[in-house]
Amino acid sequence: MNTANPQLEGLYLALSALCDLLVDKGVVDREELHDALQKAERTAVAESHVDGDTESRRKAIAFPIHFLLLASKCTARGEVPSFHELTRQIGRGG
Repeated sequence: MNTANPQLEGLYLALSALCDLLVDKGVVDREELHDALQKAERTAVAESHVDGDTESRRKAIAFPIHFLLLASKCTARGEVPSFHELTRQIGRGG
């Protein structure tokens, strides 16, 4: 992520915390959360193909969804990686 976007870093971390809160409170279970995020990703990617977006733009559109999915999976395993650790994992295809 471009270091010129610290507000987005904070927003992604806040959304991740809210997702975990929804799971912790029993509003949704982790599988439902992951299903919803994967549906959002499929929709975003499908729309970007229709719009003729480039591969780099598709990756940029999918980044927040990948971030939230990975953060949720880490939380489920009891891990609390930093923003930069998560972005490195996403960059490596994790």
